[in-house]
Amino acid sequence: MAVLEVFTKLADGVVFDLLGLTPGQKLTESLHFFIEDVSKIFVLLTLIIFLIGFFRSLVSPERARKLIGGQSPWISYPLAVALGAVTPFCSCSSVPLFIGFLEAGIPLGVTMAFLITSPMINEVAVLVLASTMGWTIAGLYVVTGLTVGLLGGLAMAALKQERHVEEYVWKIRMGQAALPAVDASLRGRLQFAGAQVREIVGRIWPYVLGGVGVGALLHGYAPQSFFIEYAGPDNPFAPPLAVLIGIPLYSNATGVIPVAEALLAKGVPIGTALALMMSVAAISLPEMIILRKVIKPPLIALFIAWLFVAFVAVGYLFNGLFA
Repeated sequence: MAVLEVFTKLADGVVFDLLGLTPGQKLTESLHFFIEDVSKIFVLLTLIIFLIGFFRSLVSPERARKLIGGQSPWISYPLAVALGAVTPFCSCSSVPLFIGFLEAGIPLGVTMAFLITSPMINEVAVLVLASTMGWTIAGLYVVTGLTVGLLGGLAMAALKQERHVEEYVWKIRMGQAALPAVDASLRGRLQFAGAQVREIVGRIWPYVLGGVGVGALLHGYAPQSFFIEYAGPDNPFAPPLAVLIGIPLYSNATGVIPVAEALLAKGVPIGTALALMMSVAAISLPEMIILRKVIKPPLIALFIAWLFVAFVAVGYLFNGLFA
């Protein structure tokens, strides 16, 4: 997008004019990548989170729960994954919403569809992904993420996993799971949007910097032959390897985008890069610790197993489609 060229020019000015580095060198390429992506991602984060925070203030969590509750499965599952795609998954919101969904009479399968979708997809990551790697890849990421969440929720429902939800979840009152209401005035909504920027950017900035830093090192220093050998199209084990590498890493979808961008530039197939992105965003020890507050180990194990299988399948599917 032409409007994003300002960040390329900013990096050019800092790297070539201010620092006087020579084009084509490894340090120059890494530093240019870092400055361009950091400036671009943080500006986009601030603008997008503010706008979406404003519109999110129009729909309260209570309204969302009432919208999903009592619907037929043909409606409730698509609504759950759609809500997951626009709701940030974090310790302050995931557990109350999970409890609130169950207490509102929403089936466990529908609730799990929300939980699976939420960490993988958010509107900020999608727009940053589109600005970095194009709308085609962003669209594929969204469609596959929604599909994984939808099918995962249906699978959980079919396996009847309610017995693996902690007992207190079924006993807690609805009021305890409610989130504070937003001031309905224009000023209140703008303040809410600003608070969303501070809260979300304040929470994820280390992961953005870390992700861009890793991407910059890969972009400038990692030899292309290494990635072609171990993660290239000729390695049939590349997708599961990418998922296994991504599971212990802790970042959000936005923070891992620069890493995927650098991998694609080194010749890693799109399916393998998407599998890595999804596994980093959706499966990590902190998220599992949070979920352990409300669900028992067997359901957590099933949750992880489904995501592993689904992400590997996504990797193979898109590697085959874009071979």
